[in-house]
Amino acid sequence: MNEHRRSGRAARQSERAQKGGGLGRPYIIRNIPTYDILSEENLVRIEDAADRILAETGIEFRDDPDALELWRKAGAEVDGLRVRFPKGMLREILAHAPAAFTQHARNPAHSVEIGGKSVVFAPAYGSPFVMDLDKGRRFGTMTDFQNFIKLAQASPNFHHSGGTICEPTDIPVNKRHLDMVLAHLTLSDRPFMGSVTAEDRAEDSIDMARIVFGRDFTDQNCVILGNVNVNSPLVWDGTMTKSLRAYARANQAAVIVPFILGGAMGPVTNAGAIAQSLAETMAGCALTQLERRGAPVIFGNFLSSMSMRSGSPTFGTPEPAIGSMVIGQLARRLNLPLRCSGNFTTSKLPDAQAMMEGTMSMLAAIHCGANFILHSAGFLDGLLSMSYEKFMLDADLCGALHSYLDGVVISDDTLAVDAFAEVGPGNHFFGCSHTMAHYETAFWDSSLSDNEPFEKWEASGSSDAATRANAAWKKSLAEYQAPHLDEGIGDALADFVARKKHGLDDAWY
Repeated sequence: MNEHRRSGRAARQSERAQKGGGLGRPYIIRNIPTYDILSEENLVRIEDAADRILAETGIEFRDDPDALELWRKAGAEVDGLRVRFPKGMLREILAHAPAAFTQHARNPAHSVEIGGKSVVFAPAYGSPFVMDLDKGRRFGTMTDFQNFIKLAQASPNFHHSGGTICEPTDIPVNKRHLDMVLAHLTLSDRPFMGSVTAEDRAEDSIDMARIVFGRDFTDQNCVILGNVNVNSPLVWDGTMTKSLRAYARANQAAVIVPFILGGAMGPVTNAGAIAQSLAETMAGCALTQLERRGAPVIFGNFLSSMSMRSGSPTFGTPEPAIGSMVIGQLARRLNLPLRCSGNFTTSKLPDAQAMMEGTMSMLAAIHCGANFILHSAGFLDGLLSMSYEKFMLDADLCGALHSYLDGVVISDDTLAVDAFAEVGPGNHFFGCSHTMAHYETAFWDSSLSDNEPFEKWEASGSSDAATRANAAWKKSLAEYQAPHLDEGIGDALADFVARKKHGLDDAWY
């Protein structure tokens, strides 16, 4: 037999993946409706409140004179650093942004659609620390960063390589973006995110993407995302707006995200925080269109809460989760792709608290209609730590959500009327022809859950989920195989990184 010939089961699984079913598909097509919780009247009230914030209080744009000039030419009132926006102005500008777009991967089979009914899972982003059961909590390194890219690439449950999965603190701040983008482009063949910590770092990220995709293709297509944050409340600083404009100028997508801790950077009331978020995000999204009309952009959101007893941030709580539902409705009214919520938790371990909080916030992202779900896996310790074990547990949940989002398929075959005739009253379906035709795909199969009888579980060592996840990530890294990359492109990327670093003194802050 030809050694490359797949087994019958493997061939069937491959065929299903190519048809867009099961795990391993490039992205999910939502087959369940979004969950709309507010009436038209109440949505209009939130939009009116956001319009008043924009027109009366306004937003400061700091350290970016070019952004102020763009606003002035567009008809906004610019008073020093403060910009006030006439009612309706931002919505008119945002009408030029695409409702959906393709982010191309270097492997075309892994390109993703962002917008409409598509759902894309990406790992968590931005943690300075990493954790595992063996070594505990420690600062992230480039090895950790590379490990998480490998784990995401090896999993069929993700669609995107993410961005700053953890901070590689062993690399100078002014150089690490080069190594991070290089890792994404060589260790993964899925879509990825670039740097936003300075305008020149954003441009370096885009230039590296151009080496892989070609300058002309990159100018006409989205091949890289940049995740930019508002300095809530009501401040856009120049670091973010310059990076935002760099991505838009190159026709690449900026993900516009306020980070609002209720009671600190925004009101404690959900409605007030949502109105603030709408105002801040609309302004950032509109700025991309002033830089380059028609550039792709993602309407983002990061609502969170805080403990009013201690002042500490809290994640995975119910108020931001239900607030995400409203954000979804507002984004759809603007006809923009949505990034919202994720697998959030304040727990310090991959434990019951972590999974409870993470599942609550992840389901909010699923039901609010999010198209791009950053922080889908690994988020621990209020985003201060990226956990190896939590990453694997969250990957398992992402696998389950593939089936959840597929909904219930109704057909003559799935209604199984003929199976009832075959089995008859009082008998079981285990061996009937309908079961035999569907048993491989009938139910999602967890890679980490233990479903054995108690006695067998006990005899095998009584392991808990975190222990099983610990073994799983080690196995995945041991078996990882890098996707093919043309040798010439690999050399060109390495040369670009070397030239950019040459003669540049290390900066550690």
